[in-house]
Amino acid sequence: MDAWARPAVGDSPVPGQLTTRLLTAETWPDFAALVETNHGVWGGCWCMGFHPEGFSAGSPEGNRAAKKSLVERGIVHQVLVYEGDACIGWCQFGSPAELPNIKNVKAYEKDVTELPAWRIGCIFTTGRQRGRGVARAAVDAALHEIAAAGGGIVEAYPEQVDGRAPQRGAYFHTGPETLFADLGFTRDRRIAKWRWVMRRTVVP
Repeated sequence: MDAWARPAVGDSPVPGQLTTRLLTAETWPDFAALVETNHGVWGGCWCMGFHPEGFSAGSPEGNRAAKKSLVERGIVHQVLVYEGDACIGWCQFGSPAELPNIKNVKAYEKDVTELPAWRIGCIFTTGRQRGRGVARAAVDAALHEIAAAGGGIVEAYPEQVDGRAPQRGAYFHTGPETLFADLGFTRDRRIAKWRWVMRRTVVP
């Protein structure tokens, strides 16, 4: 049985239980609180790096406003993970058009034969929450949302864990390879020394 669940509308979150919700205008304050607590996340990116705009806003405040605008226009796909009423992590996903700014894009484009229907972008949780299944709950919920939206080929771009020294948690903002392997993704090709394109077909 999963250690987390997405509550039905009207349910009250249970303390200690991980639940998930989509990032929307309604849940924006929860997302914003997590980002602000963590100083804008990764230098003030506000989870804009994978979007077409990237960091073009030029400041953490600009990135915040850009992200909020995308959310208010309903063109963001992102799962938030909660413990009780507190947002403690997320998984960003979207089409290649929504998330064009992947890592190692030149190496990726060199051997690409078919774009996926969906991409997994960044995954985030705070250091004190790591090891509790937050990232797994986030990615698994994203896959459920992708299935509900029609499914298709899903790509992720995680970091290889095996065969290398331990890395800082922030370095794995696209997730560890082991997480995606556990969720049924397989290696497609290498695009950097420690980064792989991994794929899985999600059935609607």
